[in-house]
Amino acid sequence: MDDSWPDRWREFHHAIRIGPLWVGPPWEQAPLDALAVVIDPGRAFGTGAHPSTRLSLELLLDERPGSLLDVGSGSGVISIAAAKLGFAPVVAVDVDEVAVAVTSENAAANGAELDARRLDVRTDPLPPAGLAVANISLELVQTAGRRLGSPRLITAGYLAADRPELPGYTHAGRRERAGWAADLYLR
Repeated sequence: MDDSWPDRWREFHHAIRIGPLWVGPPWEQAPLDALAVVIDPGRAFGTGAHPSTRLSLELLLDERPGSLLDVGSGSGVISIAAAKLGFAPVVAVDVDEVAVAVTSENAAANGAELDARRLDVRTDPLPPAGLAVANISLELVQTAGRRLGSPRLITAGYLAADRPELPGYTHAGRRERAGWAADLYLR
């Protein structure tokens, strides 16, 4: 086994720029003109570099700040970016307790106010929000979409060939990158 792996993985985790947002690791320096979202994924999924996360953030930048629910928060990239963009209150939910802890740690490190909670989108009540973002699997996007009351919904985490079926929502826009897609839906 290669003993350098705990440090070598950092070679693959680099910052990205999405409009005014800079999403990157704590060992890189954000530009002075950026809203920095510093993410140490630790044991949770999400560095911000995956196309579905980038697409979700691009769609988020087009939204007017208000209350936000991040469904499947992973390391907290989307919820922290939302808080930095002026969304409030921000609630981040994930079924994985480790993801909830990592989201809370990353939010504290960024000075971002949000409420991270463990819940299962299949069975637990979902908090209300003006905008929900669900960057998860197609199956979970469809499950969450049927249970959400949010008037606006950004979905991602599936391939460009996939189209979520979300009864009660109207498709309002799509972005694609590297074979992945993100969509905006309105009630």
